[in-house]
Amino acid sequence: MSLSGDKIFVTNFFHDKVLTLAREGTVLHTFTDLDLERPRGIHVIAQGQVLVCGYGSNTIIQLDGQGTKKLATIATRRDRFIHPHSVCYNMSTSSIIVGQTHYGNIHVFKVK
Repeated sequence: MSLSGDKIFVTNFFHDKVLTLAREGTVLHTFTDLDLERPRGIHVIAQGQVLVCGYGSNTIIQLDGQGTKKLATIATRRDRFIHPHSVCYNMSTSSIIVGQTHYGNIHVFKVK
């Protein structure tokens, strides 16, 4: 859910999409990107942006607070991310924590 509580962000695993919904369920926006295959975990950070795991693309991407555009691809398979499943931002340590499905690994990395 957005920080203001007016939007809900939902991943659509089988159609490679992130949906932005109004509180009553109306679709406000549908986001797709080549860097986002089989989206899974999603997390809204304190600044309002949205982090999404690309389970199939082995990526972590950052969306704007509306869920309409990609701000960055934060991590890829080159960073040893394989099937990321969950993501969380820890503001006190400026770290992103990523859980992976198949290997039972948790990656923690600092962000600037």
